[in-house]
Amino acid sequence: MSYQRVLLKLSGEALMGDLGYGIDPKVVATIAHEIADVVQSGIQTAIVVGGGNIFRGMKASAAGMDRATADYIGMIATVMNAMTLQDALERINIPTRVQTAIAMQEVAEPYIRRRAIRHLEKGRVVIFGAGSGNPFFTTDTTAALRAAEIDAEVIFKATKVDGVYDCDPQTNPQAHLYQSLTYTHVLTHDLKVMDSTAIALCKENDIPIVVFNLSVQGNIVRATKGEPVGTIVGGFCEVN
Repeated sequence: MSYQRVLLKLSGEALMGDLGYGIDPKVVATIAHEIADVVQSGIQTAIVVGGGNIFRGMKASAAGMDRATADYIGMIATVMNAMTLQDALERINIPTRVQTAIAMQEVAEPYIRRRAIRHLEKGRVVIFGAGSGNPFFTTDTTAALRAAEIDAEVIFKATKVDGVYDCDPQTNPQAHLYQSLTYTHVLTHDLKVMDSTAIALCKENDIPIVVFNLSVQGNIVRATKGEPVGTIVGGFCEVN
């Protein structure tokens, strides 16, 4: 299967590599080169990036900070990551636009659905920053929302593990890796693919989710080419 338009969900933690905090330029450059391979193959590519490498709103809220304030700070962190990724892509001649759900006209475009689609049609990467612009929603939910808005055929969620397991593979070596799952199974068993709001949005709009290991070189390209990588959620998949 080949795709025409996809959305890649990157966690903020993916950008910090082995660092305990912040951004590792070498990791960002590696990710940028893989994204470049996807774009140069003719696939329209949008990206949603998290901000957990800089600030985690829920963690700050648990420590006593006002939840809405913490979430807004987290949104700003995602813009920092988006701009960093944009710089890495444009240094290898991949035209990229950052669109934010919170107005920051000096550094990024405001999110406008029709403009985002036009950028994609012209072969530009579009990175969506600042989440959905609303507190109490995760960047996973933003990924599902933006994918539905731009008519993306699939969401690729890049993680640190090989896919979706029935339990934590880091603590249980007998953990079972699923090849495919239905949305209902994910919701019923509370599997940590994306938050329940994001899964429900994908289910309602019939957007499959492919969860794969970002640290395996070439996985982004393989996934976008439709090769069997990681776990696929949705579509006509059945539980394995």
